[in-house]
Amino acid sequence: MKHLLTGLAAALLPATAFAADDVTLQLKWVTQAQFAGYYVALDKGFYEAQDLNVTIKPGGPDIAPPQVMAGGGADVMVDWMPSALAAREKGLALVNIAQPFKASGMMLTCRKDSGVATPEDFKGKTLGVWFGGNEYPFLSWMGTLGLPTEGGADGVEVLKQGFNVDPLLQSQAACISTMTYNEYWQLIDAGMTPEELLTFKYEDEGVATLEDGLYVMEDKLADPAFVEKMARFVKASMEGWKYAEENPDEAAMIVLDHDETGAQTEEHQKRMMSEVAKLTAGSDGSLDPADYDRTVKILMAGGSDPVISAEPEGAWSHAVTDEALKP
Repeated sequence: MKHLLTGLAAALLPATAFAADDVTLQLKWVTQAQFAGYYVALDKGFYEAQDLNVTIKPGGPDIAPPQVMAGGGADVMVDWMPSALAAREKGLALVNIAQPFKASGMMLTCRKDSGVATPEDFKGKTLGVWFGGNEYPFLSWMGTLGLPTEGGADGVEVLKQGFNVDPLLQSQAACISTMTYNEYWQLIDAGMTPEELLTFKYEDEGVATLEDGLYVMEDKLADPAFVEKMARFVKASMEGWKYAEENPDEAAMIVLDHDETGAQTEEHQKRMMSEVAKLTAGSDGSLDPADYDRTVKILMAGGSDPVISAEPEGAWSHAVTDEALKP
């Protein structure tokens, strides 16, 4: 019996030695289809197939992903590049290791009855803006338009917008920040019609910056084992994103299954997923240098108060994504 037990214990050793690697992902916002690819990768076993044990931490209005990373609360986070580059300039060495979102979904949505017909009409108006790192694309755009953001007849009054659409519904602002996949549809669901609204997409205005990318702390990339682990994470995540693009309704239902708040609805998540798929389409996870350069130039062109003052060095790593994209 002693020999039998010894043999059994020896047989179990490989399973222990090759336990899955833990990865904690911090999302930029709450559980919703904006992050469907990660939930799909978890639900479909894509992470497990890469020997990863992934924990997905939802974000929220009181959660700043860069702060979570600085405190060691996550291995990797989802954030917009303007926020990540602004944090890097302030001393938090974040590095982009993958870019699932190819296009921007950000826009200003205005009431037509506010008198806004073109960006030139923003002057003297109140505009709703998200903060917490989401304000940087807006501030850069106003800088390129030459519009001060301290109010006055020659500038714009910035309303610190909560994560809702009330300022537009209640005519507290002429325009508010919205995403193509979320807040715009909240306005429609609240009873406004497309004919009552006018949208200015950042993509169309030539001021689009890169949104949901994956970021890690730069010093972690000195560890080859961490790079290899992140390569597996990126590979499985992109597999999840491509599955979500091809199966949007199923992906939306997977997101709902992971929504512990019960706040999301099937109709909204399916609609969101169909819009998000337009933003991830064409991405294999790699960061296009041209997209990166465009983002940096926009952030540096913010008038007298640019988001970043100089072109950052070492702000992205090919090592992880190149490894992840190998057959």
